[in-house]
Amino acid sequence: MTSLVERLWYGKGRPLAILLPFSWLYRAVAESRRRNALNMHARALPVPVLVVGNITAGGTGKSPLTGWLVDEIRAAGWRPVILSRGYGGKASGYPLLVTEDTLPSLAGDEPVMLAQATGAPVVVDPDRCRGAAFALDNALGDVLISDDGLQHYRLPRDIELAVFDSARGIGNGALIPAGPLREPVSRLDSVDFVIVNGAAPDDGQDRVPTQGPGGITHPHIYTMNLVPTRLVNLGGGEVRAPESLQGKRVRAVAGIGNPGRFFDTLKELGAKVTAVPFPDHHHFRPEDLGTDSDQMLVMTAKDGVKCRGFAPDNAWVLHVEAKLPKTFSEAVLEKLRACSGPSTS
Repeated sequence: MTSLVERLWYGKGRPLAILLPFSWLYRAVAESRRRNALNMHARALPVPVLVVGNITAGGTGKSPLTGWLVDEIRAAGWRPVILSRGYGGKASGYPLLVTEDTLPSLAGDEPVMLAQATGAPVVVDPDRCRGAAFALDNALGDVLISDDGLQHYRLPRDIELAVFDSARGIGNGALIPAGPLREPVSRLDSVDFVIVNGAAPDDGQDRVPTQGPGGITHPHIYTMNLVPTRLVNLGGGEVRAPESLQGKRVRAVAGIGNPGRFFDTLKELGAKVTAVPFPDHHHFRPEDLGTDSDQMLVMTAKDGVKCRGFAPDNAWVLHVEAKLPKTFSEAVLEKLRACSGPSTS
């Protein structure tokens, strides 16, 4: 997504109103696909399925939320498996079981990042139903978490989570290509939880806001924040506190869906930031990582997995963790425990 399109989609008004007929066509096709998939009555799965996704284009924090879910669910005694499309990867065959050492060029950047961050099995397959069957046939776990799978309607699911960026919300409220919506806002009527990234309540932990971004209402809205935890040298593995960036000159590179949030985080840590955004899932080259002699190079964990083979000595990865209210963890686990039978579409 280009910065120009972002400004038009997430700004005021609808400057791309001339494209609205294509948005209506997009909506008709999307709704037809969903109806057809639901009417196919896909074979029920014998384990619970959680789907993490969004109804907007661009980054909202789905992968950090997926990692958080893995940790919470595993702590409750389950064995979670992550399913991913593997966007940007080109494996010779699927399904692909991802390890910490799998090349991002094969699996995609986000699956490798999640494998490294969680240690959970990650199965990549553009056909998530086939990936789910592989996970079950190989007894990889007893609960499936589909990362960015809200629109993969063929995969049966028990719990759906829709994630929003608090600053961007639903943008101008129009569907692609006139706006950022993948599906109409009414789609939220069928999801179990709405997660708002970057909108922590003043009291910090357990209050549920009454509305989401753009005035979205839902009975189960929770807030999430991405908290910097450590700064790790990409080559040598040295670990520093995020606060060590205070006063440092930093060249920040980011090939993610919403690079502005990453740059803002670095500025909040006191860094003097030169921001260098790239398109989401950018294939980095050594020449993308050049810095001045007195600059640190800082990137996201998602970008770090692609750059570790050629990054310079001054390259650092800022790791973040999702923080959510305890009440949300309890609500998810309660629903998970209620999934005693096969999942349904």
